[in-house]
Amino acid sequence: MDETIVINQHLSIPTAELEFRFSASSGPGGQHANRSATRVTLLFDVAQSPSLNEKTRQRLLKKLATRLDKQGVLRLDAQESRSQHRNRETAVARFQALLAAALVKRKKRKPTKPSRTAVEKRLSQKRQRKQKKQTRKKIRELDD
Repeated sequence: MDETIVINQHLSIPTAELEFRFSASSGPGGQHANRSATRVTLLFDVAQSPSLNEKTRQRLLKKLATRLDKQGVLRLDAQESRSQHRNRETAVARFQALLAAALVKRKKRKPTKPSRTAVEKRLSQKRQRKQKKQTRKKIRELDD
């Protein structure tokens, strides 16, 4: 495995900062599943990571708040495969994608207003609908 995990062009995390735990995976697999620790749990301490600058740390803490525990540790589980090695690769890929997505800045919305012709068209259609509905009304005769 590489020494660092590249998140984006500005950030890469050393694999030494990641903690991997292995446990028995659930689901089918027979005796192999019962005896092998194929489930991989990846732990990354967002709150204490020396690789993150303060701005990046605050952004990750905010964006990933629902996925972090009280100490600021991100936890990802992978157990799709019967291979511990493949599950480890899956967990790292998910970690990479999750952090990359959390660090993407959304474009600021620029408020727009409709063009003059669009406003005129809307108002003329409105007048036409009004006229059409008024022609449907019953005409009351005035008593003299």
